[in-house]
This record gives sequence, C-alpha cells and structure tokens, in this order.
Amino acid sequence: MSSASSAVELAGIARRFGSRWVLKGADLVVGSGEAVAILGRNGSGKTTLLRIVATLLRPSRGSGVVFGHDLAREPDAVRSRIGLLGHTNAIYPDLTAAENLGFTLRMLGRSVDPRAVEATLITVGLGAHANTRARGFSAGMQRRLALARLRALEPQLLLLDEPYSSLDPEGVELVTALIADTRRAGGAAILITHDVSRATSIADRVVMLDDGRIAPWTPGVLVAE
Repeated sequence: MSSASSAVELAGIARRFGSRWVLKGADLVVGSGEAVAILGRNGSGKTTLLRIVATLLRPSRGSGVVFGHDLAREPDAVRSRIGLLGHTNAIYPDLTAAENLGFTLRMLGRSVDPRAVEATLITVGLGAHANTRARGFSAGMQRRLALARLRALEPQLLLLDEPYSSLDPEGVELVTALIADTRRAGGAAILITHDVSRATSIADRVVMLDDGRIAPWTPGVLVAE
C-alpha cells in the first residue's frame, strides 16, 4: 500500500460511535512536501479523522500508513513522526514555557538544549516569557506555546485542527511559517479549518469531508454551519 513518495495513505477509513457512522470510508493520500486542507461542516468527522491519523482513535474499518508505518501495527513509530495541534493546547499550566518544551522533549527521549529551547520560544514571540508559568498566559500565548512545542519536536507530519484559533495576525503567520518549514524539510501537513480563504492560500490541495467520505472541494461551496 505504501509509496515512497507518500507521507500519508488512508484507505477506506471508517469510524462508528455507537450506531452512528461518522466516517464511512475515507480515502486520502498526502505526498511528502504537500499540505492538504480538509473542509467540512461541523460534525462531519474532520477531527475524528485527524485523531485516527494521530493514533488516538482506532478506525472501525480501513487502514492507514504514515511515512511507511502502519497506524494499527506501528503506532509508536507513527507517533514519533507526527505533531498534533488540536482544539486544546495540551500544555502544562504549572510549568514555565521553557519547562513545557523541555518536558515534552524528555518524554520522547530527546535531549534538551536550553539554548535551542530559548531560540524556539523567541521564534514564536515568547522569549521574554520563558520562565513564566503557562497558567498566567492568555489564550493566544498558550497557542503560541503549543506552536513552539511543534517546532521543538520537528515532526515529519503536522496535524493541525483549527490552528488559527486565538491567534492574532502575527500568530497566524507563525502557523504559515511552521507549515512551510515542515514542507521544505520533506514533511507534510494536514490542516482542518473552516476558513476557506486561508485553506486555499496555504494548501496545495483542498478536499471536502462530506457524508463520511473525502471528495475534491468545489470552490464556492459553503462548509460552515
């Protein structure tokens, strides 16, 4: 199934919650160096699909590969290659910004270079807050810290679920730069958003998740409820 030029290959991904099938057979191929945006109405299964790729949910049916590693059989190998930014920022409020990055790196068995941590925080505009506990951060600052975590991890695959939430225009540019840097390194990105203009400006390809399946998106089709 896996192709050397593919970052992600999903075949017939289906997921049921109780008697309701949220996904009914989603197929998606994302090439190395490619950014794909997924549009869809609320409740269409976009977040569910992203969580399956992140190995946080198992599909009820279907299969998937991330950079040659099977979602079901090699979840640890998949997790080591992805960076997920979901609706929550997944930061530790009682740790400082610098401690948050250091803890994340250590949890993944990575070495921690204080100078690299500082440089990453400066990149996202949090250099002056490196030793401030995240509990006191605004929503926008917490989102920037989550972006700093992704930069520190340098994942091959970015999984971004409404990444622009709580960000000012400068923060939005940080997301754009993160995607661009990941692609230049041979990685890929899957982006979920309701913002059609941003999707079309940042992604190589825009697709639609509707009735549990993925199809090409037609410009002009409304996606928000």
